Formats: sequence, structure tokens, C-alpha cells
Amino acid sequence: MGARTGKQYLEEIDKTPREVWYGGEKITYGITKHPAFKGIAQTMAELYDLQHDPELIDIMTYISSKTGERVGTSFLMPKKREDLVKRTTMMKIWADYSGGMLGRTPDYLNSALMAMASAANFFGKNERINFAENIINYYEYVRENDLLLTHTLINPQVNRSVGPSKQVDPFIAARIVEKNSEGVIIRGARMLATFPLADEILVFPSTVLRSGQDDVPYAMAFALSVSTPGLKFICRESFSHESKFDHPLASRFDEQDAVVVFDDVLVPWERIFILEDPEKCNLYSDVTNAVVFMAHQSLVREIAKCEFVLGLATLMAETIGIDQFHHVQEKIAEIIMITETMKAFLVASEANAKMSEWGILTPDKTFLNAARNLWPRVSHRLNEIIRQLGASGLMTIPPESIMVSEARKYVDKYLQAKLANAEERLKLFKLAWDFVGSSFGSRQDLYEYFFFGDPVRMASNLYNWYNKELLKERIKKFLQKVEK
Repeated sequence: MGARTGKQYLEEIDKTPREVWYGGEKITYGITKHPAFKGIAQTMAELYDLQHDPELIDIMTYISSKTGERVGTSFLMPKKREDLVKRTTMMKIWADYSGGMLGRTPDYLNSALMAMASAANFFGKNERINFAENIINYYEYVRENDLLLTHTLINPQVNRSVGPSKQVDPFIAARIVEKNSEGVIIRGARMLATFPLADEILVFPSTVLRSGQDDVPYAMAFALSVSTPGLKFICRESFSHESKFDHPLASRFDEQDAVVVFDDVLVPWERIFILEDPEKCNLYSDVTNAVVFMAHQSLVREIAKCEFVLGLATLMAETIGIDQFHHVQEKIAEIIMITETMKAFLVASEANAKMSEWGILTPDKTFLNAARNLWPRVSHRLNEIIRQLGASGLMTIPPESIMVSEARKYVDKYLQAKLANAEERLKLFKLAWDFVGSSFGSRQDLYEYFFFGDPVRMASNLYNWYNKELLKERIKKFLQKVEK
């Protein structure tokens, strides 16, 4: 099939059965038409259509060596610098389309899958399964059919003081029940599967597992169709809205998050990549460079969000005439500094890209690691600045319906701005509110803070991973010179 269109995406998602629970409602077919999901479904379809824009097709796609059809650029294994540039350019087009609001556009997990497939030998094989062959076959299957993946990593937040095997029920966290001739039976649950309107779900470990026997049943990595019997998605409350005037972001970009329940789900042998191997689970993301390419895609998206906020803040300040004040200029300058810092990380990571042991041109992890540690600390600051600039204006934004009421004349008089009429000002400030103050905005803030995990643990990992020895030696030599 190759790179699919938006129409093909919507049709495939609607006809693929799934068990999605939204409140007390069980959704099996036609999910893209459901009020809670239709906005984001249409947005995803629009992203797929960009792959077929005549002016973008050579950026968004490339020719598959296997089928001769065009496939998405996010599947491209970069062998030279031009490949890396093409990947970045493609990802930025998708990120700009949503202003960086979407964390689960297809390129995110496509990038991880590409990296893992390039490092297939890491997965190896045992007496029953050729894991390396499985990951390559799966990568090609997803690439040639342009499938959209979600994934789930985290164990349920029941009792964080003990591991999965020590919970009140050892099957709270998803684990192996038994193995049979067809595959492995999984029972339990995982968080947090963002975007249940996917075709497939990847299940990988995200936390460090011990190498003891207690962790063995939880040490696995596999992929499943969302239509697999026993697989259930339990969704949070939707933040989507019908009105694009009142909720310009939530009406289009609420990705939805879900808990995934594995109710004795059969995982076929050919869909398994790691099995009962805690050590391999702990190593896979670093050794295969999956985390590097995921961080690379995320950084491109974060830059798009920074640029979105910079444009929003500047337009707000100019519209209400506060742009000449020094404290306002300082705040917007701070956004500029954050934006250009994130861009510098991207440029440096690509400029220092090197061939991996798997033969893939890989961005420099040092800069990407710094970027993904900085982001949780600065993304919240972007929100804070928009709140400070908007002030009470973010609360004087009546609903769209007032524009067709007899009160419209008062709105036109009292809610106008220096450089905008009342309707234009309302649209701008509703956009700002949807970004920082609505349920959608609050979810975005939380989502960004924990995007790559607990920021404190991430910082600790960065501290332990970063090579500080040369710098310490430099200080020691300096002190020796002082003593002389």
C-alpha cells in the first residue's frame, strides 16, 4: 500500500474492531466519528494527506527498496547526512501543523522502530524464536502499510514502593501467564497509551528491571494489532470540543490517553521481540539507539511548540499594546532564548552525528540528552509567560454564542484591542487560554513535564552517564599550578 492518505487512515481505523471504553460506552467500530475522537482523527488524516501534497511528497516520502512504492520518511534509515536532514525536515512539517501539540504523530514511534530494526542483531534469537527476524519483519510490515502505532510503557500506579511482583496481585502489571504453541498469554495492565486511534500497539519496558527471577515474567517486548481479542483501552475524559472558536486547540489536537488492559491476550511468537530477559529489556533503548531517535523527533516537535508560543506571545503583546514595556520584552526575549537553545541542541546533535555500530547515521546523544532534560524545566515556563502576558484578558473571553446575541454590541465595544476588533481579540485570547488554562492546556503541561519520565530520575541518569572525568582532571591540574 505504501504511504496512505487521510481517507485511507479514517476508513482503516473505523473498520478495524477494537475495545475502547469511554466512560460506560464501549466503542468497537466507527471510532473516528465519535464526538470524543473525531477532531483528532480528522487532524491525523490531514497529516497523512500532507504525504501526498505534490510540493511535499519528495520530503514526506521516499521509495521503498522492497516494493518500489512511496513510504513515509520517518521509516528512513539514515545512511548519509542528507537522509538525516530529510527526516528532520519531514518531522518539522508535521510538528508545525499542530504547533507541536501532538506527541504521538506517527513519526515518533516509527523512529524508534526504525532504530530497533537497524539493530536487529541485538535482539538475537533463542531455541524457539528468531527475535531479530521478528523485529525486521514487523518494521517492514508497518512501513509498507504506513500503520500508526501507540505504545505503553508504565506499570499501573498502585503501589510504587514495591516492584510489580510484590503488588497485592502479581497480575496488576502486565506479565506472562503461560506459553503455548501459538505464543504467549499476557494478563494485567499498562499505562499510558496515548492515542488509541492507532492500528497497532508496541509494548516495551520503560523502567529498570532487576535481573532476578521475580522480574522475569514482566520482562518482554512485543507488538499487537489493536483488534487483538482481550485487549482493552480505558480512556480518560475527553478534552475535545465542538467549537473551534472557543477551543481552537482541544477541538483538533486532544490525543486522548488510555490504560491498556491485557485480559489473557495471546501474543503470537512472530510478534515478540524480547522475552523473559530483564537485562535485554534494560539495555534495548540505549543499545539500539531507539531513545536517540525518539529524542531527536521529540526535539523537532518541541522546537515547533517553542516557535508557536513565541508567535502567540508576540501577537498577544502587540494586540493589546503592551509590547513596548521592558518587562514584557524581557519575557518574550526569554522565549526567544529557550527557542534558540532548543534549535542549537538540534543543530549540534546533527552536526556531530556519527555512524552507529549498526551502520546508521545517528545524532549525537549528548545534545539530545541535554535537551530532553532541559525541556521539562522550560516548557512550564512557556505556559507561565503566556499567563502573565494575558493576565485578566484570559478570563474575559465569553463563549462564541454571545457573538450572535443582543449583547454583541457590548462585546464589540469593551473587548476590542489596540490592534484587533473584539472578535479577533477573542479568538487570539481563547487560543492562549486553550494553551495554558483549559483542561487541554493543563494536560499538555503535565504531559510535557513527564514526557520522557520523571525529570528527577532523568537528571540523575544524565549525571551518572555524562563523562565528567576530563573536566575533573582539568580542575586538578589547575590546582596543581596554583600550588606552584
